[in-house]
Amino acid sequence: MRKKSQFMRPLTSDIQLYTAQMDRTPIVIFIDAELVGSGVIEDISEMSVAVKGERYMRGVCTFKYAG
Repeated sequence: MRKKSQFMRPLTSDIQLYTAQMDRTPIVIFIDAELVGSGVIEDISEMSVAVKGERYMRGVCTFKYAG
């Protein structure tokens, strides 16, 4: 059975975010339809996700698999 592609699927749960961080899976970050960041998750808090030294607010941003 083929694994379904994760490309551009949203990361909607804590477990998806933490798994992407542990696996060093590249992600992209959007606010509305605007791409505002990309890279590997460095840190996760209740309020934000850090990528390349920048913090992105979880309540405002959409995080998606890049690869």
